[in-house]
Amino acid sequence: MRRIAIVTSGGDAPGMNTALNAAYQMGRDLGIELVGVRRGYEGLSEGDFVPFDPLELRESMNRGGTILGTARYEAFITEEIQQQAIRHLADGDMEGLIVIGGNGSQRGSLTIHTHGFPVVGIASTVDNDLYGSDVSIGVDTALNTIIDSLDRIGTTADSHHRAFLVEVMGRDYGYLALMSGIASGAEVIVTPEFEMEPEEVARELRLAHDQGKRYAIAVVTDGAKNGVEKIADYIEKHPQEFDFELRMTILGHVQRGGSPTVFDRYLATRLGSAAVQALRDGKRGVLAGWRDSGVAYVPLREVVSGRKDLNVSLWRLALMLSK
Repeated sequence: MRRIAIVTSGGDAPGMNTALNAAYQMGRDLGIELVGVRRGYEGLSEGDFVPFDPLELRESMNRGGTILGTARYEAFITEEIQQQAIRHLADGDMEGLIVIGGNGSQRGSLTIHTHGFPVVGIASTVDNDLYGSDVSIGVDTALNTIIDSLDRIGTTADSHHRAFLVEVMGRDYGYLALMSGIASGAEVIVTPEFEMEPEEVARELRLAHDQGKRYAIAVVTDGAKNGVEKIADYIEKHPQEFDFELRMTILGHVQRGGSPTVFDRYLATRLGSAAVQALRDGKRGVLAGWRDSGVAYVPLREVVSGRKDLNVSLWRLALMLSK
């Protein structure tokens, strides 16, 4: 293999640039040229290839985001656009493709693989909902950002004797809420897997007040059925059931920003270099993920069809700690 294209797709994640640098360096060591693709699958469908500047890669490897840019490109589900992308890869003398991204991005990887083009994915999504990898690039940084935010919110909540509803990312997977809730000592954790009715949340926060706590925090996944707005609306309409003054905070995209943590830099370096090695060694249609503290190659068909389950024992631990 002489020439490989690499693309960052879907939501950005701290560590993507680190993975790009590691892939480029591994390619150079193996005598393989790495070529970037701008703007995710949209750029791939237009043949928007760009050579890497080694100095720029070095300087950006510890910054968040992606120097290649990224996009969510729904048109890629069509056969015509897929074939167009493959033609551009062939016309550019590409012999393989690496896709850094999450669920939607790896569905695209599988599609290209089924058309017969060599593809390896790299697990990257702050939600950590990608099947086939215990942890993905960007997750550790997002958790650290959330914890820092919860600690800061806690100081003002304590000063004013308030309860806070804090929304974190995750969509259909409550990993960020569960882990940050445990680490911060939150009184309530609401996830799509373990839903709570608004009145239950209000009751738990009131219990914290009755126990003499000066403040309380509920961490809520943005994809939960009963999100922060529903809970806040219930409490506003039933003030007699609540003792704290209530505030609501949506952390939003700050969770996807910032410089990657040490672990994310390490993980991205391992996965970026492993993806290039995989293509060199003839592996096709697999995800370079992280399992049992090491690189693992999981078939993309399994990745796309699988679904992660939130750890029930961790949920029970969270309930115990909140009492």
